[in-house]
Amino acid sequence: MRCPYCGSYNSQVKDSRPTEDSAAIRRRRACPDCDGRFTTFERIQLRELSVIKSSGRRAPFERDKLMRSVLIALRKRHIEEERIEQLVSGIVRQLESLGEAEIKTELIGHMVMDALRNVDDVAYVRFASVYRNFREAKDFEEFIDELSQEIASGSAELVEETE
Repeated sequence: MRCPYCGSYNSQVKDSRPTEDSAAIRRRRACPDCDGRFTTFERIQLRELSVIKSSGRRAPFERDKLMRSVLIALRKRHIEEERIEQLVSGIVRQLESLGEAEIKTELIGHMVMDALRNVDDVAYVRFASVYRNFREAKDFEEFIDELSQEIASGSAELVEETE
């Protein structure tokens, strides 16, 4: 594995352990040339996935791009790194288990929104604002109103179930 600091190919594995959900192996590495330390993850890849963009263009699926999108939505939110990794791994596993080689960006966006909704409401709204292409404050207001109504109706259902 090439060192991200000096580019040397002589990095050494110092520690290996499975991630919490056992979907990957986390390896701590050290570079003997510059003494830099870094972490890598080794994951199972079931199949090569392609993404069909809204323009119709096809591109290879990039897990790192998905991770960056999630991290942007979760920026300055206090969510553990391990939980974020589980969220992204779960979405990738769902995509791979669909049995399709080509997946529309819309489906990926919905999966990310569903996952973020269960983790952090603010990140959910942030992601939705980009995904749904909010253009003005009114768009946020409408979205928050929808979210509030869903939460209220969910609370009403819980009350009915407990009665």
